[in-house]
Amino acid sequence: MSIDPSIYYAAIPAVLLVGLTKGGMGEALALMGVPLLAMAVPPVQAAAILLPILVVMDCVSLWIWREHNDRTLLKMLLPGALLGIAIGWATSAYVPRDALRLIIGLITVLFAVRYFYISWRARHGHIVQAKPHRLLPAAFFGTLSGYGSFVAHAGGAPFQVYGLPLKLPPRDYTGAAVRFFAILNFIKLGPYFALGQLDTTNLTISATLVPLAIVATALGGFMVKRMKPEVFYPFMYAMAFIAGLKLVYDGVGAFV
Repeated sequence: MSIDPSIYYAAIPAVLLVGLTKGGMGEALALMGVPLLAMAVPPVQAAAILLPILVVMDCVSLWIWREHNDRTLLKMLLPGALLGIAIGWATSAYVPRDALRLIIGLITVLFAVRYFYISWRARHGHIVQAKPHRLLPAAFFGTLSGYGSFVAHAGGAPFQVYGLPLKLPPRDYTGAAVRFFAILNFIKLGPYFALGQLDTTNLTISATLVPLAIVATALGGFMVKRMKPEVFYPFMYAMAFIAGLKLVYDGVGAFV
């Protein structure tokens, strides 16, 4: 087994960005991870290399955010997410991933633009109330998140579309998000292995990047824990907007 050292020129910045995200800094940075690594290896291999690293990052994040959670958010979104993973596994050979990226990206961009418009109105006297939990939107965005996570590593944006308007305490929101994606990534290991994507070469590359992944995740958690709500929510919506633009760019680029 021979591993080209040049892979690490792309893998190191990819793991740094994804680690900051897993610490709690938003989906936009994570979306840069696979494209960066895909500059050195095929996209499917890039996703396979990152998945075990994501699981290690999840373990670090679960420890960092162990005292913070919102169980209701998890209960609302997890059933749909598990269904989405199952659908993604069953249809992975038939559904164009770029079309999914485009759809999720457009939804997320509109969602973020709406937030900044409402925030502008709030500064001019219009009061915006937090949204309550709703079963149908939770089922829809949960399924979209699980499906997007499996087929395109794009599950964070639908989670944000449902979760951010609830206006939960930032630490509770982040703790719930960490638990949500830890569960999804652990479940995805089985299907990825069954599809033959977790071979010896990919797992070896993943193992060498684990120390960097741990440091990056801890740094992300350190930064987010010190954000006030009035900073956290605009930052997260900005991350969602950037994530949406990246998904739209990837989706449109595949069809041009």
